[in-house]
Amino acid sequence: MERFWFLTFDGLAAGAVYAAFALALVLIWRAARVVNFAQGAMAVATAYVGYAVVSATGSYWLGLAASILSGLALGALVERVLMRFAGPGGPLNQVIVALGLVLVIQAVLGMVFGNDYRPAPAPFDTDALTIGGVAALSPYDLWVLGAALTVVALLALLFTRTPVGLRMRAAAFAPEVSRLLGVSVGRMLTLGWALAAGVGALAGMLVVPTGLGLHSHAMDLVFVVAFTAAVVGGLDSPVGAVVGGLLVGLILSYVTGYLGPDTTPLAVLVLLLSVLLVRPGGLFSAARARHV
Repeated sequence: MERFWFLTFDGLAAGAVYAAFALALVLIWRAARVVNFAQGAMAVATAYVGYAVVSATGSYWLGLAASILSGLALGALVERVLMRFAGPGGPLNQVIVALGLVLVIQAVLGMVFGNDYRPAPAPFDTDALTIGGVAALSPYDLWVLGAALTVVALLALLFTRTPVGLRMRAAAFAPEVSRLLGVSVGRMLTLGWALAAGVGALAGMLVVPTGLGLHSHAMDLVFVVAFTAAVVGGLDSPVGAVVGGLLVGLILSYVTGYLGPDTTPLAVLVLLLSVLLVRPGGLFSAARARHV
C-alpha cells in the first residue's frame, strides 16, 4: 500500500504539470478551433526569457511575469504574421505552419542558447512532504496544482461570464455570422492566440523546474502527454484538461511503477486510442445538438 500511495501522489504531481500545459491547448482550441502543435516550442522560448530575467534579477516571480508577457506578445505575433494568412486555406494549413514553426523556434533557440542542459530553480521546495511515512506532494507540486486550478477558474469566468469570452467563442465557431453581428473576428483570434501562448508560458515555467531543465527540446515529450490529456478530458473543456492531466499522470505513474518505464509510451497510446474509440469528444465533451 505504501508503494501505491507513493505512486498516486507522484502521479498527481506529474498530472498537475500536464494539466497546466493541456489548458493552453484547450484555450487555443476554444478561441480558434485549431490545435497549436507549436505550443511546446513557444513555451520553451518564453521560458528562456523568464529564466534570463531570473538570472538577471534573482527573482523567480519577475521571471514568471516576464515569461507570461513574452508569451502574450509571441502568441499575438504568431497569429498576426503567420496564422492569419494560413487560416483561409483550412485548418490543415495552420497545422503545417505550426509544425514548421516548431522547427524554426527550436533551431533559433539552439543557435542562440545552445543545446546544453540548463538547470532551472524552483520557487518552492521540491522535496515531498511525508504523511504517515509516505512521501506525498511537495510544496512546489502544491503550487503547480493551485496554479492550474486558478487558471481553470479564470478561463471559466472568461468564456462564460464576460462579453469578451463569448465573442471569442462566437468568432471561433461562426466567424461569418459574428462579423455580421459586429464582432471583430480578427481581434478575437489575436486575443485567443495571445492568451493561449500566455497560459503556455505559465505552464512552461511550471514544467521546467520539475527536472526537465531548460533546453530547446524540453517540451517535446510533455507536449505529447499534455495533448493526450487534453483529448482525454475534451478539447473544449478547461475542467476536462485538468481532470485529463491528473488522470494521465496517475495512469503513467502506475504503469511506470508496476510495469516499468519502457511501457510508458505504449500506455499513452492505448489511453489515447481508447478515449477516441469510446468517446471521441473527450470525457467532458458537451452533448451535440441533434438536427432533424
